[in-house]
Amino acid sequence: MSSAPSASHPGITALYTDHHRWLHGWLRGKLGNTFDAADLAQDTFMRLLDAPDSTPEKKDDWQLREPRAYLTLIAKRLMANLYRRRSLEQAYLEALSLVPETLAPSPEQQAIILETLHEVDAMLDGLPQPVRTAFLLAQLEGLGYAEIARRMGLSERSIKRYMAQAMARCILLTP
Repeated sequence: MSSAPSASHPGITALYTDHHRWLHGWLRGKLGNTFDAADLAQDTFMRLLDAPDSTPEKKDDWQLREPRAYLTLIAKRLMANLYRRRSLEQAYLEALSLVPETLAPSPEQQAIILETLHEVDAMLDGLPQPVRTAFLLAQLEGLGYAEIARRMGLSERSIKRYMAQAMARCILLTP
């Protein structure tokens, strides 16, 4: 894979040429390491290329008034995703360390479990916190609506609404 956006999109190529070095340096300062900074800088430009509303014609006409502000916005979102992903992985590894070695899943199973956790996290991302909490209590702890309502200090009707909202989100985002 090439290190720069495709030459078939001169607008994005120019944006990359003009701002990649700056973005990489900014990310390196925020992340504290050059490897993650390089990955996120590249991912930032890939987001531009992969944007669904960016037809090839529009990609050739990238005239941003504040390109660095726009690139920073994308990079900040990618950084948040990176931190959330690492936090989830750390929590999984901590939980896994409590499992006796004889009962621990194989490395392949661990990779599948971690991938599934990331997918569930992505599905629930953007839901209001009470909706996420209700969904996770039901799915992870196996609690019924009445018990969730009691724990959260809400009505059972609210919990039913929250669960419907969470389920709808999961169904809509399932490939």
